[in-house]
Amino acid sequence: MKKVRARLFLVIGAALVSVILSLPSWPAVYQQLPKALTAILPERGIVLGLDLQGGIHLVLEVEEDRAVEIAVDRSVKAMQDLLAENGIAIERIAREGSMRVRVEASDEQTLDQIRELLGDAFPSFFLASHEGNALVYELRETEADRIKNSAINQALETIRNRVDQFGVAEPLIQRQGRTQIVVQLPGVQNPQRAKDLIKETALLEFKLLDESSDVVRELPARVEKGQEEELRKKFQDRLPEGTEILFEHVPGKQGLPSYSIPYLVRRQAVLTGDVLQDARVSIGDFNEPLVLVTFDSKGAKEFERITAENIGKRMAIVLDGVIYSAPVIQDRITGGRAQITGAFTTEEANDLAIVLRAGALPAPMKTLQDLTVGPSLGRDSIEKGLRTTLIAGALVLVFMVVYYRVSGVIADAALILNLLCLLGALSGLNATLTLPGIAGIVLTIGMGVDSNVLIFERIREELRQGRPVRLAVDAGYDKALLTIVDSHVTTLITGLALFLFGTGPIKGFAVTLCLGIAINLFTALIGTKVVFDLINRRKLERLSI
Repeated sequence: MKKVRARLFLVIGAALVSVILSLPSWPAVYQQLPKALTAILPERGIVLGLDLQGGIHLVLEVEEDRAVEIAVDRSVKAMQDLLAENGIAIERIAREGSMRVRVEASDEQTLDQIRELLGDAFPSFFLASHEGNALVYELRETEADRIKNSAINQALETIRNRVDQFGVAEPLIQRQGRTQIVVQLPGVQNPQRAKDLIKETALLEFKLLDESSDVVRELPARVEKGQEEELRKKFQDRLPEGTEILFEHVPGKQGLPSYSIPYLVRRQAVLTGDVLQDARVSIGDFNEPLVLVTFDSKGAKEFERITAENIGKRMAIVLDGVIYSAPVIQDRITGGRAQITGAFTTEEANDLAIVLRAGALPAPMKTLQDLTVGPSLGRDSIEKGLRTTLIAGALVLVFMVVYYRVSGVIADAALILNLLCLLGALSGLNATLTLPGIAGIVLTIGMGVDSNVLIFERIREELRQGRPVRLAVDAGYDKALLTIVDSHVTTLITGLALFLFGTGPIKGFAVTLCLGIAINLFTALIGTKVVFDLINRRKLERLSI
């Protein structure tokens, strides 16, 4: 009797816990609850997936070759700094192609010093050729492969950080193949803003302007929006070596058209955003939003040195090849802080701060697939999924009552308990419910009925042999136990494999399937057995089965 009572309390307790955990999944009910109760409940229940509540689906590809070029450019800057620190004068150092660095010196003795110094400091490069007064170093293939693979992983982590700060619930961000990244953001209200935030490279650079060239005096004060490339082509053969034309975009005001201001800047950045520690939005003197950036200790020292050496010169703040401001350096700037100003809205300033805090993407990304799923499609999927579940459940309930009579009613009660516990488990785990997840729930209903059918048929066999009801029920459960456990465990192993190695919707199906199987073992072997044990206290001579 004590064992029956303990199992009865266990079943009732499981039902109550499931009801409580599932409350956040019903907003209309949850909002009416007292605050004292909602304080101890989860903040949210089941989260609907992309196919049910709408959102965006992106497949992005990292430009691997560009990642290698960026890494080599950084090595060129490091080589130049190292040579300067050791007092070695060079004529020129620059990247050639995507993986080569050319270093030119005035004499053979200097070349020997360069060869010895760079060979020790940069083992990822090897000396490819010696051409007159120049040394050509090339990046090793193994290092290039490492940079490419690292770029994918870094892009994955950077996108994940940006999405987390953007505040999307239950995003799916994962690698696909060698160079592709899949991003699914359910429930996004402003898809274009989210896409811009994800795909923006956010490469922050500080570059000095070249104001001594004759080209500067020939550049127009402004150009119409969309005419930037024409201006670049016009001056491309006359630009001093190591310079480029970049633009500051100025939006139109009071009905006037927007325009761009051209600047001649040195191609090589004096400081990049990889030394950035923090970025936050602030309000300027004229009540305009701006972004304050803070450098780490290394960046602060470098920024102080650069500003001290270039007082009176202009330095452009460049993000993804666009100039945001180009102020004159008035004095040495200490403290490791700078500000990015521009014609921002508050929302744009917030997004800029997010991408700067999350870090720059290691390379630009191409969009291979861009889908926006509307919520109307999601509502249609939910309605059809619920209708399918209800129809399947109703047919099963009717069949069990017709075929097994009173015992069928007990099985139906166990099936309802199964669905209730499954809903509570999904809510408690904040699981994401997808359309395949609904299919997993329907499959769980079928497996729940299958377990009861096995038990009831065993009980029928025992009753035909003339055994008393109590002994027949016990024997039926004992003989069906191994068969039920075996079938459930093998299916559970399959479900776990789908969860571990599957992606997106497949994982949603696996979650509901695995939870349903585990809960079904409890309801079929414990839930129904408790009811039969309570009935058998009356020492029945016949069982309606």
